[in-house]
Amino acid sequence: MNNLSEELMAQLNNKISFVIPVFGGIPVPESTVVTWFIMALLVVFSVIFTRNLKIKPTRSQAFVEMLVGGLNGFFEGILGEEGKAFFPYLGTVALYLGVANVIGLFGITPPTKDLNVTAGLAIMSIILVLGAGIRFKGVKGWLKSYAEPLPLIAPINVLEIFIRPLSLCMRLFGNVLGAFVIMEFIKIIAPVALPIPFSLYFDVFDGIIQAVVFVFLTSLFIKEAVE
Repeated sequence: MNNLSEELMAQLNNKISFVIPVFGGIPVPESTVVTWFIMALLVVFSVIFTRNLKIKPTRSQAFVEMLVGGLNGFFEGILGEEGKAFFPYLGTVALYLGVANVIGLFGITPPTKDLNVTAGLAIMSIILVLGAGIRFKGVKGWLKSYAEPLPLIAPINVLEIFIRPLSLCMRLFGNVLGAFVIMEFIKIIAPVALPIPFSLYFDVFDGIIQAVVFVFLTSLFIKEAVE
């Protein structure tokens, strides 16, 4: 049992990939390197699939159009036409999280296993939500909204500014980390055939579900902020 615990702790520790030799040395964790890899992968695929677009689409072009159209339709159903300005950010986060959560199939540790990554995504989303409220309501209307429907609950509304990013962060981190720990246990106990079906569930199905839930909640928060 001690060996199992040591193996899991070794996997859960955020390893330092290398150190940038400036300002006394800046350590770059493995989650950051994997994130850079995913970003580069998405950029490369975006360039490849958007070159030489045709009126009569090829199979690859039709797939990309279906994916982008599906994401836009999903967000439009929540935010409406007036929320189109937020679609690129939400779609990018959805693609990043989708790839980040299924990358474990290839033996790469998901960057969302790192609390710093999920916290960064949550903070960016909440900044977007706050910015959306100011943009659509103006500063005065945005501040006034915290006293609605009654001035008495203004402290609770202000507290939500801190609760929402914590909720987004911990929900994503907890689910991804939990799935990762379970998979590591299964690989240690039965390393031959048993991990395959569980990997398909935790790395693919559950990973994509977590990406959808994250952007869905962010969209709902934006919708509430601009109403």
